[in-house]
Amino acid sequence: MGVTKEALTNQIITAFQRELPGVNFNFSQYIQDNIQEAISGVKAVNSVKIIGPNLEILTQLAEQVRREMSHIRGITDLGVFPVLGQPNLDIKVDRRSAARYGLNTGDVNTVIQAATGGASATTVLEGDRQFDVAVRYPKQYRDTAQAIGNIRVAAGTGAGANAYIPLRELAVLSIDTGAAWIYRESNQRFIPVKFGVRERDLGSTVAEAQDRIAHRVQLPSGYRLVWAGEFGQLQAAQERLAIVIPVSLVLILGLLYALFNSARECLLALLGIPFVIAGGIFALYLFGLSFSISAAIGFVSVFGVAVMIGILMITTFKQERPLANSVDAAMFRAATRVMRPLLMMSLSAGIGLLPAALSTGIGSEVQRPLAAVVVGGMLLGSILLLIVVPACYMPFLRRGGYAATEGHT
Repeated sequence: MGVTKEALTNQIITAFQRELPGVNFNFSQYIQDNIQEAISGVKAVNSVKIIGPNLEILTQLAEQVRREMSHIRGITDLGVFPVLGQPNLDIKVDRRSAARYGLNTGDVNTVIQAATGGASATTVLEGDRQFDVAVRYPKQYRDTAQAIGNIRVAAGTGAGANAYIPLRELAVLSIDTGAAWIYRESNQRFIPVKFGVRERDLGSTVAEAQDRIAHRVQLPSGYRLVWAGEFGQLQAAQERLAIVIPVSLVLILGLLYALFNSARECLLALLGIPFVIAGGIFALYLFGLSFSISAAIGFVSVFGVAVMIGILMITTFKQERPLANSVDAAMFRAATRVMRPLLMMSLSAGIGLLPAALSTGIGSEVQRPLAAVVVGGMLLGSILLLIVVPACYMPFLRRGGYAATEGHT
């Protein structure tokens, strides 16, 4: 009880490495692997796809990439998906030897196909259905390279009879290492190098790995690297956020201008955003979390809260200014009025999400960054919004025409 997934993983791998030195272990989840395979084509949380035409060169490059990534802090569960290692029987017909007996390569290949793979000999009829009957050599005559070399190939003689020539006299037989599995994407071959990241944020880890590989691994012409898995999803999400966040800010500015009809007051309403950002960053540091897309969504949430509080603060100030004899007094009265609803909202949101920020159960790696940012932004950010932001408002409000307003306390 009370053991996190990361701590349990570290305990298991420490015990395994102590008992089984030299063996590499990987930690994953079956459903997670299937989901990643459906998304990226590789059963791994993260992977580097080395794309190119030649499997042997791909294997060499994959080993170089794996070796360089092993020096990066935070990268774990490194492994290369093997594609070579399947024994193949390679039969190359000797055209000169075959021509000496009046045979061509097609004649020899037909015999090899019929003897090892089977050939249709006749057709069986069953009512209105028909089936081909295939025949081939018994297993003991085709289960070894030597047995296949003894296969007889018929060659015509001048007397009209057939002479039977052993296949080994017409072709060269050899056992070679071939492909056991070929990965393809967009009609191109690739070999994946899988890896995971622990005790470090994904973005900086992959960035360091990319820089090291770019300087130490020379890719031949026609070969390239593609980073897939969680990092690929991170890049896609960052591209979407790079569009969504500016558009959202423009829309917020438009709505604020429609509300205040003043560019100065629109920007003042946004002045609280840096303080809730500071609260969210402090919470991430306090909980030992890294910035992620989940945390980015949390920041977007507290942005909206900061803007709402800014609107409330400015609106209340404008209501209090005719009743106060100075800008400072009006801002003090506005902050006093806003304090109670602001603290109630901040405490309810912060305390409500605090269990999620402290959780270590299944799914916590997704919800914790968002909850931590909201908790820090709402609690610490709210204090700064009540103490620091009003003081920042006053120099701008004095130059905004409010200082000349007459009033009384």
